[in-house]
Amino acid sequence: MTVVEKAAYLKGLVEGLGIEPDSREGKLWGALGELLSDMAHEIEDLQATDMDHAEALDEMAEELSYLEDLVCDLDEPEDFEDEDCDGECASCGLCGEDEEDDEEPEYDGVIYDVTCPVCGEEISFDEETLEKGSIECPSCGETLEFDLEDEKED
Repeated sequence: MTVVEKAAYLKGLVEGLGIEPDSREGKLWGALGELLSDMAHEIEDLQATDMDHAEALDEMAEELSYLEDLVCDLDEPEDFEDEDCDGECASCGLCGEDEEDDEEPEYDGVIYDVTCPVCGEEISFDEETLEKGSIECPSCGETLEFDLEDEKED
């Protein structure tokens, strides 16, 4: 039984008591019955509005979830499996917080810069790597070889 139905039932009970509507008691019971009926209708209206708002909120939550999935799929590398990172640190590139210091380690040796002829990526390396004679491009995987014969003769 709804609140409106219960209010109507109580109004019927008052009428069934045989109280004269023009008497003091009749006027009191009549006013209380009207008040109860108005309140019951207002409660029903509020419940309907609440249901409408809940449905709209559910739809927005679904849309937001869909957008979050799209953004996360675009930002997160597919091979991302760092167990120590929850995706909220700058070192993984997925957020704005720093997991480690941003300072680069100090290096006193010579740094060489080479541009990959295949993909155009600029690669930096030190003397030790140069002495090995080759380096693999981190972007395209191309092996870059260095000929140091001319340098040794000088």
